[in-house]
Amino acid sequence: MSFLRNFSSAIAAATLLLLAPGTSLAVGLDEALRLGIGRAPSLAASGAREAAAGEALARAAALPDPRLTLGLADLPVTGQDAFDLRADGMTSQQIGLMQDFPARAKREAQRSLAQAQLDRTQAQTVSERAALRQRVAQAWFALWSAQAQRKALETLRETADIAERTTRARLGGGEGSATEALALRAAALALENRIDAAQGAVESAAVGLARWTGSDGELPSASGSLPDLHRLPVPEDRLLASIDRLAPLQPWSQSERVAAAEVDAALAQKRPDFGLTLSYGRRDRAPDGMPRSDLLMLELSVGLPLFSRNRQDRDIAARRADLDAAAAEREDARREQRALLRAALAEWHALDRQIERIERQSLPLARDRSAVALAAYGAGGALEPWLEARRDETELALEHARLLGELGRAWAALAWLLPEEETAP
Repeated sequence: MSFLRNFSSAIAAATLLLLAPGTSLAVGLDEALRLGIGRAPSLAASGAREAAAGEALARAAALPDPRLTLGLADLPVTGQDAFDLRADGMTSQQIGLMQDFPARAKREAQRSLAQAQLDRTQAQTVSERAALRQRVAQAWFALWSAQAQRKALETLRETADIAERTTRARLGGGEGSATEALALRAAALALENRIDAAQGAVESAAVGLARWTGSDGELPSASGSLPDLHRLPVPEDRLLASIDRLAPLQPWSQSERVAAAEVDAALAQKRPDFGLTLSYGRRDRAPDGMPRSDLLMLELSVGLPLFSRNRQDRDIAARRADLDAAAAEREDARREQRALLRAALAEWHALDRQIERIERQSLPLARDRSAVALAAYGAGGALEPWLEARRDETELALEHARLLGELGRAWAALAWLLPEEETAP
């Protein structure tokens, strides 16, 4: 594995030497992740939603606002004393306060529901943060791979120059043929076309990474060495044993908790509420001028949930159905996540084996074959074996760079499945 790590690091270091014009912002993987997390509008939105849920929790169990009451009591409205405030001794001008006291069970249920909603919002932030890290890393690996493929093509220019000089020398010495020179020229032109296409792929990948890092004006380039893509930050057996704690599943678990809290809140609606009213009534003097005593009224009210069959019971049944749906959806998401995890692990292992085989066997063999064919051509041999060997070496180098990018993508899909606090060293 040390050979593989050293080989990957060497490729990354070589890639840094070739930056396209206009791509002056060199960004390593850790820096790209830092920029992506720090500048992500989606995380800013998640933070705002958490703040909103926190405010809702703070007021969840608060009493309703009191109400001020103003009125007239026992005012005659018929006869000769109609609308005379002093005619009837019971007529009073009232001012009072009313306060409702929801059942304690309702207030506790509302607090629990608000807490579950806050926890769900926080779980969504954890899931979004993990997904964002994955997308940023995959964009960085895509750029790194594009740069490595461009570099693999450009390193062939030197070999092409050697072959062209050899052909000119042979022609000058009366050996070789113009056909060989034309074939080499055609191969050189084809190489330049592929380099131009690779440059376009680099610029496209740089735009993709800039979308996550928030770079304005400058297109980034992938710099620094690759992480150890042959080893996951979290062992795969731990990932498989921690399905329920994986970041993508956490919002589903919290959604089930919210549904359970809504059932409790619906059950609490059967508890009666209380109300208290305190009123002060002032009476005018009697027609003969004698003062009348003012009045004080204290009133207690109690809610009577007598018709729960078509009201509270139906709401309870609806919320329990929602809970069953949330549990089923969570189980479905759990099965899907387990399948995705196993598929991602299988892909990562397959890519790891392919790259190890290419680096240990195929690439050294292809280089040796090209060198031998070029030496034979320089000694007077045929050109075709060297062109074929060179073409095979080119394709293998490109495939190696592409597979490294794919391995990075697969590694990124697995690296941040658990929350950060569980993966931090």
